[in-house]
Amino acid sequence: MALSEAVGCGSPLVWPRVLLFGDSITQFSFQQGGWGASLADKLVRKCDVLNRGFSGYNTRWAKIILPRLITKGNILDNPVAVTIFFGANDSALKEENPKQHVPLDEYAVNLKSMVRYLQAVGVPEDRVILITPPPLCEAAWEKQCLMQGCKLNRLKSVVGEYARACLQVAQECGTDVLDLWTLMQRDSQDFSSYLSDGLHLSPKGNEVLSSHLWPLIEKKVSSLPLLLPYWRDVAEAKPELSLLGDGDH
Repeated sequence: MALSEAVGCGSPLVWPRVLLFGDSITQFSFQQGGWGASLADKLVRKCDVLNRGFSGYNTRWAKIILPRLITKGNILDNPVAVTIFFGANDSALKEENPKQHVPLDEYAVNLKSMVRYLQAVGVPEDRVILITPPPLCEAAWEKQCLMQGCKLNRLKSVVGEYARACLQVAQECGTDVLDLWTLMQRDSQDFSSYLSDGLHLSPKGNEVLSSHLWPLIEKKVSSLPLLLPYWRDVAEAKPELSLLGDGDH
C-alpha cells in the first residue's frame, strides 16, 4: 500500500495525555532518574506524559496560565490525569522573597480555582492529583541562599502550613492527594537525603515521589489499551489490516 493510500484509510490515533503541572520540581522531573521520566516510561504506548513544570512559579501565576494549557474543546484532548504540584515557591517568606511569596489563604483559593477550572473544561476531580510541597531542609537551603547573596528565604514550619492547606483543598474538592510532606518525614526519619539542595528532590526523593504517585495514576489509566499491536501480532502479508484499525491492542 502506498503511503498516500494509507493516509486516507486509518483514523487518526488519539494518544491519551497525562499532564504534570507544577514548579521546578515538576520541570526537573524529566531529568535522569526523575519522577516524571519514570512515569513516562511506565506509560509508554499508553499515554503521552506532558511536562508543564515552570521553575520559580507559584499558584498566582499558575492559575493564569492553566487555561492556556488546557482549553475547552474536544473532550478527547482532555488529560486522563493531571498533577498539580505547587507550594515550594508560594511558601517563600514575604520579607525575603516577595515576588514568589503567595499568602496562605490565597494559595488555597488558587488551588481550588484551578481544580474548578479543570472541572469546567471537562476534567473531573477524580482525574486530578494534588501534591503537597516536600519538607524543607533549612540548613542545606540556607547554603544555597548564601551562595546567591541572600538570606534564608524559606522556613520548614511555614512550608508545613502550605502542605496542610493543600491537603485541605484536596479534601474539599474531592481530588486525590499525595502528601509528600508527611511521607518524607514518616517515623521522624531524616528527610535530608530526599533533597538535593534542601528544596529540590534528590534521586532518592524522586524515587519516593514516583513510587507513591504511580498507584494514584495507575487507577486512572488502568483501562487504557496498549496503542497499536505487538509486533508479533502484525499481519505479515497485509500489515495494514493490523495497523489501520482503532489503535488498540
